[in-house]
Amino acid sequence: MPSLSSSFSLKGLQLKNRVVMPPMCQYSVEAKDGIPTDWHFVHYVSRAVGGTGLIIMEMTDVEPDGRITDYDLGLWSDDQIPAFRRIIQEVQKYGAKIGIQIAHAGRKAEDAEIPVGPSNIPVSPEFKTPRALTTDEVKAMVVKFKEAAVRAVEAGVDTIELHGAHGYLIHQFHSPAINNRTDEYGQDLARFGVEIIQAVKSVMPENMPLIMRISAVEYMDEGYDLGHSIEISRRYKEAGVDMFHVSSGGEGPSGSRKPGNYPGYQVPMARAIKLALSVPVIAVGILEDAKLAEATVANEDADLVGVARGMLRDPYWAAHAIRETTGQVAAPRQYERAY
Repeated sequence: MPSLSSSFSLKGLQLKNRVVMPPMCQYSVEAKDGIPTDWHFVHYVSRAVGGTGLIIMEMTDVEPDGRITDYDLGLWSDDQIPAFRRIIQEVQKYGAKIGIQIAHAGRKAEDAEIPVGPSNIPVSPEFKTPRALTTDEVKAMVVKFKEAAVRAVEAGVDTIELHGAHGYLIHQFHSPAINNRTDEYGQDLARFGVEIIQAVKSVMPENMPLIMRISAVEYMDEGYDLGHSIEISRRYKEAGVDMFHVSSGGEGPSGSRKPGNYPGYQVPMARAIKLALSVPVIAVGILEDAKLAEATVANEDADLVGVARGMLRDPYWAAHAIRETTGQVAAPRQYERAY
């Protein structure tokens, strides 16, 4: 039976355990140039020292106006590659694998003078009204995702994740309540995501898996449900996604459909996508209790567990959780005497 401490393999990705550090924006770029700083270096490397199996670097954007804020990471320029490579190489020294989440904030780009999206529908009255991308601009955006993936591979990543969740651009395109286009990208809500997947896969090594983060349900009252996300994910799987990172919500103001934020509340969504599509999944949702994380894997609800806020509080969460559930831990030799 799988357990939190057991290894996991997907194509050429070999993980020493089932613990994932999900992407969490640090808003810590100093020069607004999208380049990681020493803060990012310490932030990610410390979680590798702490025993994490897979680290996914925070939302990294394909153009300057694709950032949530001007203090977010970017991969729109070759000048940004060396700082990413420095972090990636050091993380890998400690036995962790690492990927980058590639994204565009779309209508949620707070610092863009005029944000863009599939339509001119704002997130809420407090947000700027976006400009709908032209069809040619949508096609050009696909190329920007591809070029960012080229840079991620050049930086040395073990995997790439596309951000199709939490109300960002890919999510906006596959959301019926947000995308009111009449061109091919409105007639087929999965088309934008599918084209990005195909473009990114074309520049990734053949044995490198592609992960897609998706919101399984929307929280706004007119939002989509699990059935819709499963069918969209089916299209994404057919296009080349190897694993789904299953979250929910984030598209706009929450309504009566929002679930309670209790430990494990999103695990059933991950399990549903796993079973419907026969695809590996990462589950998230207040899984910081080691025994709950262990149960999520051991019950085969998910293949991997993502621990976000718990890992912000404890860089060594993985080592501590594995010790709690197995009584053993493979600590760095410098720390062995502490165990």
